[in-house]
Amino acid sequence: MDIFNKMIPIRMVNKSTTNQKVFSIVIAMITGIIMGLAAKLVDDPNINPIFDDIGGRLGIWVFAATILSVYSYSPKLAAVKVFAFFASMLTIYYVYTTFVLHFFPERAIIFWGICAVLSPICAYIMWYASGRGWFSNFISALPITILLSEGFKLRDAYLPIHHHYYLVPWLMGVYLILIVVLLLIIPKNKMQIWVILPTAIILSLIMLNFNILGRIFAGMNGVL
Repeated sequence: MDIFNKMIPIRMVNKSTTNQKVFSIVIAMITGIIMGLAAKLVDDPNINPIFDDIGGRLGIWVFAATILSVYSYSPKLAAVKVFAFFASMLTIYYVYTTFVLHFFPERAIIFWGICAVLSPICAYIMWYASGRGWFSNFISALPITILLSEGFKLRDAYLPIHHHYYLVPWLMGVYLILIVVLLLIIPKNKMQIWVILPTAIILSLIMLNFNILGRIFAGMNGVL
């Protein structure tokens, strides 16, 4: 309780009715279902591979979860919404994979299931990104750090002789747009950008140097 009281000055909880809370959770679930189904449907050789590359990587999901978290009435609601989002998204994705494509990727299901279970904790903390002070600045930098790190590593996504190598600059452009959007909508004070962006760059350099994403996901990233 003492920790919670210390967090209050960072960002105040917005008052909301039960109907508003339920509606926002339902919207998160519907969004998860739509994005999960879309990610599965674009995993098709007859569709432009750029869509599969966007849906099959971590960045777009971090971006979506960040938006859902920040635009919530409270950190508790953010946690529920993000869990509902990932639970519905993964359910539709792997139900389609199992019953329509007759493929059961057990390792991937377990891994992403664990991520979904842990997502409420991340969402609860991320809610404070749109607040005041150094803690908000640091939290705001985290999703941008992931986007910068994964976006930079896209240059290694394809060998130069690969016929999809031309996608690299396009994908990097998408990641740049996602970063700009987060920088524009998360900080309450736009001057915070000049703290958030350098922090994210420093953290991303550390992540790249120690290959943190590669160690955590160990080949799982890109095979949602």
